[in-house]
Amino acid sequence: MDRIPIRHINVTQKEPDFSGSFSIRDIHNLLAGADMVQELHRHDFFYILVLKKGAGHHEIDFIPYTVDDNSVFFMRPGQVHQLVLKAGSTGYLMQFRDEFYFPHDRVSNQLLHKASNANHYQLTAAGLQKLLTIMTYIFQEYADKQERYEEVIKANMGIFFIELIRQNSSAPSGDVSLYTQERLEKFLELLEANIFTHKQVSQYAVMLNLSTYQLNAITKVTLNKTCSELINEHIILEAKRYLLATSNQVNEIAYHLGYEDVSYFIRFFKKHTGYSPEAFRHNFR
Repeated sequence: MDRIPIRHINVTQKEPDFSGSFSIRDIHNLLAGADMVQELHRHDFFYILVLKKGAGHHEIDFIPYTVDDNSVFFMRPGQVHQLVLKAGSTGYLMQFRDEFYFPHDRVSNQLLHKASNANHYQLTAAGLQKLLTIMTYIFQEYADKQERYEEVIKANMGIFFIELIRQNSSAPSGDVSLYTQERLEKFLELLEANIFTHKQVSQYAVMLNLSTYQLNAITKVTLNKTCSELINEHIILEAKRYLLATSNQVNEIAYHLGYEDVSYFIRFFKKHTGYSPEAFRHNFR
C-alpha cells in the first residue's frame, strides 16, 4: 500500500530551539529567480503562504485556486496540495507544527483553528500590507534570535491570526460559544484520527460524552452540516487523496479506509461523487 508523500518542515539553518517545528522564508529568496513546482503531497504541519505579488496555480484538496497578488493560503496538517508558484512572486512562507504554536489558553487555540478554517484569502492591498508587516517582524525575530524571540514570534502569530479573521468576511459569526467551537474542533480532530475505524455518529458522540442529538446540533450551528455529512465528506476526501496521489488499486484503498466489502465502497464513492473510483482517477489525474 503506497502512502501519500508527506513533507516535513525543511530547516535550512541550525535551529536548536525549534528543532524542525517552525520556519519562515522570504519568497523572493526562496524562488531565486525560478518557478517553484510542487507535485501532489501532504504536510504534517501548518503552512501559510502570504503573497504580496503572486502568480501561478494552487490546488488544495482538489479545489483549484489561481495564485494572485494580495493573497493568503492557509493549509492544515494532513491536507494534500500541489503548487506552481511563478518566479517574481514575493511575500513569506511560514510553516509550523502543532506543538510549536499551540498555547495553553483556549481562546488562542481557537484563533488558530478559526483562521485555518479557510484555505484561501483574497485581500485588498491595504489588508495584505497589515499582514505583511506582522510577517516581516516575525521573519526578523527568527533571523536575529534575540532573548525570548520564540515568545515574540508566537505572540505575533496570534496577532496575525486575529487580523486574518477580521479580514475574512466569510468567517463564522462570533455568536458561536467557545464551548461549541471547542467541541466542534475536538470532533474534527477525532474524525481525522479515527475515520478508518469509526464511521458512525454514535461512536463520536460517545468519545465526546455527548448525545448524537447534541453532536448534530453542534455541527449544524457551526458548519450547517449534519455529523453524518461531515463523516461522509471526510471519507470521500481521503479516498480522492489516495486515488490521485498513489497508484494503489481500488480494493487496497477500500481496505485502507476500513471497507472489507469493496463493492459497497465503490457504490458509496459513486453515490457521493458521480464517478466510480477508477473513473474518478482516470478523469482527474
